[in-house]
Amino acid sequence: MRIYLYILAGITSALLGWNIGQFFITDLSLLKQFPEIILFPCVAISLAIGMVMNEIFISNPTRPKLSLRIAKTPLLIAFALGLLAGLIAGGISQILFLPQIRVPTPIVRTLGWLLIGASVGLAEGSTWRWHSMEAGDPKRFWQRFITSVIGASAASLVAAALFEFIRTTLGAMPSEFKGVEDPLGFSILGLLLGFVFSITNSPSYLGALRAGAGFEYTGPNYEDIDPQFKSVKQKFSYIDTSVLKFVSEGDTYEIEEGLSIQLPGTGTIRIGSAVNKSHIYIPDLPLHVADLVLKKREAVLSPNPQSFKTIEINGDRLTSRRDIRLKHNYVLTFHTVKTDGNNEEKIYRFVYYNRFLDPQA
Repeated sequence: MRIYLYILAGITSALLGWNIGQFFITDLSLLKQFPEIILFPCVAISLAIGMVMNEIFISNPTRPKLSLRIAKTPLLIAFALGLLAGLIAGGISQILFLPQIRVPTPIVRTLGWLLIGASVGLAEGSTWRWHSMEAGDPKRFWQRFITSVIGASAASLVAAALFEFIRTTLGAMPSEFKGVEDPLGFSILGLLLGFVFSITNSPSYLGALRAGAGFEYTGPNYEDIDPQFKSVKQKFSYIDTSVLKFVSEGDTYEIEEGLSIQLPGTGTIRIGSAVNKSHIYIPDLPLHVADLVLKKREAVLSPNPQSFKTIEINGDRLTSRRDIRLKHNYVLTFHTVKTDGNNEEKIYRFVYYNRFLDPQA
C-alpha cells in the first residue's frame, strides 16, 4: 500500500507543478521566452512539498490535525529548497540552450531533472527531524539524509534516461502528442521519485518503549544536583545507559513521561527494582518483574514466574507465566507491590513500538 501512495503522490505532484507552470507561462505570459525558469521551480516545489507531506501523513495516518500542525516548518523548507533548485536548474538550462553554446537537449534535461530530484531528496531528508522521533539519533538522521539525496538523484537520472529512451524508440514525436511530451516526462520523474522514497523511507523496525502513566515529572533529582546526597531508596525510574538510551534525549537516564527508550536489535533487557541489576529500574516493582527478549524484528516479554500477576498487557492482567510476543502499539502496565504483597494503585505504563511511525509530539 505504501508504494502506491508514494507513486501516486509523485505523479500527482509532478503534474500539478507542470500545470501551475503552464498557467504562469501561457495564461500570464510570464517569462514566456524562458519557460524553464518558470517551469522547473514549479515542478521542483510541487514535488518537494508533495513528497514531504506524503511522508508526514503516512507516518502518522490517524492524527491528521497533528500532522498539519507539525508540517508548517517542513513545508517552508521544502518550498525554499524547491524554489532555489528550480531556479538554478532553469537558469542553467536557459544558458545551455543559447545558440552560442547549444548543448544537446537530452543533456540539458538530464541536468535539470538531476537538480530537481536532488532538491526533493534534500527536502525529504532535512525535514525528517520535524516529524520523527527516530531522527533524534544523529547517526540515523544522517544515514536517512544521505540515502534520500542519493536515492532521489539516482531516480532523476534514471527517469531522464528512460524518457530519452522512449523518445528515441518512438522516433519523431507525432505532432498530436507534442502537448503531452512534457507532462509525460515529469510523470515518469514523479513516479520514480515516489518509488524510491517508498523504499528509502520504509519504517524502521528498531523497537522502542514510550513511557506513559506513572512516569510524570515529580521534581528535581537531588543526586544530580548534589552528588553527596544519598536517599534511602531510589525513588525515580531510570535506564542503564550502558545498554539503553532515549531516542532523542542524548545522555539522559531518568525515565519521564513522553520519552522513548530505544531498544537494541537483540539481547535481553531486565525490568525490575533491583539497583545495579535492572536495565530498566522502576521503584517499588518486584526486584525482577520480567525480561524483554529482543530478536530480529521481534520482542518477547518473559515474565518472572513469581511476579507475572503484577503485569498487564493491553489492559488484561496476566494469568500465567507464559511468554508474550509483543506487537506494535501494545500497552505494558506494571503494578507496584507493597511489602505485604498486595497491589497498590500506582502503575507504570509503556507503549511498545517496533517501528517509528508516530511524529515526535
